[in-house]
Amino acid sequence: MGVRRLFTDADLESIRAATAAAETRTSGEIVTYVVGRVADHDEARWKAATLGALGVALLAGLGHWLGGHWGGAGVLWITLPSLAGAAAGYLAAALVPAIERRLISEDDVERRVRLRAEAAFLEEEVFDTRERTGILVLLALFERRAVILADAGIHRAVEAGVWERLVAELVDGVKSRRAAAAMVSVVAQCGEILERGGVELRTDDANELADAPRVRDR
Repeated sequence: MGVRRLFTDADLESIRAATAAAETRTSGEIVTYVVGRVADHDEARWKAATLGALGVALLAGLGHWLGGHWGGAGVLWITLPSLAGAAAGYLAAALVPAIERRLISEDDVERRVRLRAEAAFLEEEVFDTRERTGILVLLALFERRAVILADAGIHRAVEAGVWERLVAELVDGVKSRRAAAAMVSVVAQCGEILERGGVELRTDDANELADAPRVRDR
């Protein structure tokens, strides 16, 4: 899923501005990261192909049983419906995101999105702030999942359950096609949470990580 389908230039600028504003109140560094999809999920398409092959083969068998429709070479009636069903199922999953998502294991999605977030945390060097006060907010659009990773200096200041609530808000934003607005809201709340948690703004604070959202199709 292309990120630009849900995020305009104005949306990205609003996220950047929200990040800059949130960081004026604390020494926390917030990195927003939006990825179109974290994996191809080919296994879902092959599941759809298998279901399609079985379904069309069953229909062909019922057609013969109920109406005696079998004409031509019997081997064709055995093989062609299955091949046509497999092709139709594969294409349906490839072209309709909702079908593909339904055929992906929940555990697999959670694992892959988490791994992508951990890779982004390293890729963007969120760990490399002076007082370990970096936060990564990752949103995976196709998978409709979000992950928030906070470095050690922030974990100590934030109570349990806070990040889960913000993650749920991000996911709801994607499902309602308000992903950009949800990201802006979550970034602002991150600033407030850090301020309440005592992650104070240093007098010599510097902007250690760029405020602009990172955008990747994969």
